[in-house]
Amino acid sequence: MNGKVLSAAALACALAAPAMGETVPPRQIVVTGEGQVEAVPDMAVISLGVTNQGKAAMAAMGETSAAVAAVLDRLTAMGVEARDVQTRNISVTPIWSDPGNRGGTPEISGFAASNTVTVRVRDLDRLGAILDTAIGDGANDFSGIRFSLQDPGPQEAEARKRAVADGMARAKELAEAAGVTLGPVQQITEMGGGGPQPMMEMAMARGGGMPVAAGEINVSVSVSMTFAIE
Repeated sequence: MNGKVLSAAALACALAAPAMGETVPPRQIVVTGEGQVEAVPDMAVISLGVTNQGKAAMAAMGETSAAVAAVLDRLTAMGVEARDVQTRNISVTPIWSDPGNRGGTPEISGFAASNTVTVRVRDLDRLGAILDTAIGDGANDFSGIRFSLQDPGPQEAEARKRAVADGMARAKELAEAAGVTLGPVQQITEMGGGGPQPMMEMAMARGGGMPVAAGEINVSVSVSMTFAIE
């Protein structure tokens, strides 16, 4: 009887133990750390352009090109450098006539020509005046504004430090809750982040002319950290 009991116990131990050559999964804790830094932006990127219609495609594009050239000349006169202006999109699309309820076939009645450029404004104190000038000189398309940092390096470095500190704090909490001893860091992988993002709370108005609120932007970084369990 005792022999049977011992044999059963030995069999149970054999089943619970890893098979010969089988790799035992490492005892690890994996966490994600997040770091954020708020900063006052020092640059804005605006997207604006001109759209005109005409009977002929060349006429519509010619009028649009002339207006865009006037806007760019004025921006240059206001101190915007050529490296900060980039063409984003140029298009010519047909305008179709509406046949109504007569069952006719739609025909091309004209063309719409559009030219859109992005402009980086490095002096936010002049942002409102630049917007006023561009619109006054013929820009009739405005696709939005995005605030950013000319050199986000220092903010990103600080965000990384905060992300690692956050990951270590989370790992310690998990180890204490599980009743195990936290070992050294085995791997750290930066997962990136949203980059400079505008915060919901806008509080700082700048520039003459059109009122613009720059507020603050958020620089974020996420890291994945793997710790050993001692």
